[in-house]
Amino acid sequence: MSSTGSTYGDIHRYEPARESTAAAIAIVLLTVIEVVFVFMFTYGLVSGWGLSDTGNMFLGGILAVVFIDLAFILALYRKEFLPDVVIVKKRRRKWEDLYIREDDVDGTELGGDAWEQVKRAVYPYYKR
Repeated sequence: MSSTGSTYGDIHRYEPARESTAAAIAIVLLTVIEVVFVFMFTYGLVSGWGLSDTGNMFLGGILAVVFIDLAFILALYRKEFLPDVVIVKKRRRKWEDLYIREDDVDGTELGGDAWEQVKRAVYPYYKR
């Protein structure tokens, strides 16, 4: 993706959210269901449903439904109500990924000073 004239931090693509009415209604209904299950879970904890084996599994199931419902609410919100924005990031050069100094980008000659090669082999951070 080569874009001419793009600098670091520029917005490359911006698509506004659709903001559909059906998604808003679905989010409201899922929120009502969420509140009902949260109150049912809270009532179950206070009443001691978790003291028996089946009641404990039932409370765990209610808690799972609460988090799954919340995941659907958040997924719908992200898809329908948040804009799609792509921001240009600074791409690092390959030699920066390999921890090579800028003056060593073109490589070194084969052979050269043998004593320098020994010093660099023994101590890799040796300054020239």
